Amino acid sequence: MSEKKYSISMSKSLNKRFKSPLLARFLRAIDEYKLIEKGDKICVALSGGKDSLLLAALFEEYKLHYNNNVEVVYLTMNSGFTTEFLDNHKQNLDIVGVRSEIEDSKVYEIANKMNPKAPCFLCARMRRGFLYQHAKDLGCNKLALGHHFDDVIETTLINMFYTGTFKTMLPKARSKNFEGLELIRPMYLIKERDVEYFMKYHDIEFVSKGCEFQDRNEESIRAEMKVLIQQLRNTYENIDINIFRSAENINLDAVLGYYDNTKRVCFLDEY
Repeated sequence: MSEKKYSISMSKSLNKRFKSPLLARFLRAIDEYKLIEKGDKICVALSGGKDSLLLAALFEEYKLHYNNNVEVVYLTMNSGFTTEFLDNHKQNLDIVGVRSEIEDSKVYEIANKMNPKAPCFLCARMRRGFLYQHAKDLGCNKLALGHHFDDVIETTLINMFYTGTFKTMLPKARSKNFEGLELIRPMYLIKERDVEYFMKYHDIEFVSKGCEFQDRNEESIRAEMKVLIQQLRNTYENIDINIFRSAENINLDAVLGYYDNTKRVCFLDEY
């Protein structure tokens, strides 16, 4: 089987039109958060959506021009995708010029049987475990996901509004259940609107529903957050950046309490 060739047109656009909003932010996140080290073998998880497809293109660019001392493999977990969705995913991989391992699972089916009214939360946890395990099986020490800037600020607000905690999505995290494996998010600083513009520029289309259960979640909490953040952006300049920065500018002298992984600390303890 011949090796696929990375798209020349994508490489050109990432180094010209999209260098500032996409490639530069990808490289900045890798450098600022120390996401990649020499000798890493990275498993890039591809979901069939726009974010992970861009992630694949960015990694191809990274290998080509910035660091060839890392090994990258692409992994798609077929959780029970519709035939239309999977065919569309394969076509888009051909456009980018990457080959992905496609591993079948019954995650959708199992999650729906265990919790038919709300299978999506369980499904997400099972998918993550599946990806960790297969990344380990492939000999990888890092698993890269396509979460971007908007995912980060949406998660921050969801935790504040719905769980009463201040907790965000981190650029990297060590796996607690798979020793030696680290999750990284190299698109941490990239905004979703720029991902969408890139896909539109290259005339790449996506089948919106990969799973029969997605119709149950049209009005999901995350969708609500997207609408709210857009409304705030229309009113307050840089509101999204301020939400993002709030997680790195916490003043512990001015909070009522926090957790240090072992116990709860109250401001009265040191008052």
